[in-house]
Amino acid sequence: MTVRELQDKIISLKKETDTCILAHSYMSPDICEVADFTGDSYALAVKAKSTENKNVIMCGVRFMAEMVKMLNPQKRVVLSNPSAGCPMAEQMDRELIAQVKEQYPDYAVVAYVNTTAELKTIADVCVTSSSAVKICRAMPEKKILFIPDINLGTYVKERVPEKNFKLLSGGCPTHAKINESEVIAAKKAHPQALFLVHPECRPDVVKHADYVGSTTGIMDYAAQSEAKEFIIGTENAIVTHLQLKHPGKKFFALSKDLVCHNMKITTLADVYNCLKGEGGEEIIMSEELISSAVKCIEKMIAYGG
Repeated sequence: MTVRELQDKIISLKKETDTCILAHSYMSPDICEVADFTGDSYALAVKAKSTENKNVIMCGVRFMAEMVKMLNPQKRVVLSNPSAGCPMAEQMDRELIAQVKEQYPDYAVVAYVNTTAELKTIADVCVTSSSAVKICRAMPEKKILFIPDINLGTYVKERVPEKNFKLLSGGCPTHAKINESEVIAAKKAHPQALFLVHPECRPDVVKHADYVGSTTGIMDYAAQSEAKEFIIGTENAIVTHLQLKHPGKKFFALSKDLVCHNMKITTLADVYNCLKGEGGEEIIMSEELISSAVKCIEKMIAYGG
């Protein structure tokens, strides 16, 4: 069976099974082409609310599927590959942060969206990479415990100097392993290229950027810019997507190592098997967990995120 033939079967099956397919931007193009929506994790969970489909397949990682379920509790949500986790989301648990809160009782907990549903239950507010600065500024609290990503936390701290931040040593291992020397080498190899980077990268990498933002922000910036060459400082799938969407421009990966193996584990066949009822994992969450975890997302929305 060819890729196109399998895609046609998926398109037919999702109609027959009343299923909406969500694909994170880090998914491969063959998966994104059959998805109803592609984008960042929070945006996808919101998009699912706008559909009437009873079933949702999340092509991404576990915390993303949890968030889809949290915002769409009445729908059947399936994670396309049960092995797809997120190292950053799994670095900290509720018990650990509860202990940290005991040491800093007057600090409000701000949780990056890349966290488990359980960890979100202890957060005061949730943020995305694109809304973190805005939300932290809008919060009335002056002391903030930012979890789990120290790099995103540092980025926000530098832009919200009027508040006190407590950061913990967590983060995305894929983004965090990229170093300044790789940036210098990439800029030397492509001197005309603008450098677009995700704030999950280390500060010594981010400081060289022409633009810092979320995955969607990076893609939008590249689309709207008059520049013709770009170095992309986030998951290498974005390089592929941008090359396909903008053939008149050139896109270069910052590093061959900017690959999220948890994202790459999902295949087009996984999506097909989910639709046949022979694969994936349904996300089951208690009403109590959903009610408690979704509060920090509601607060984010209240603050304009």
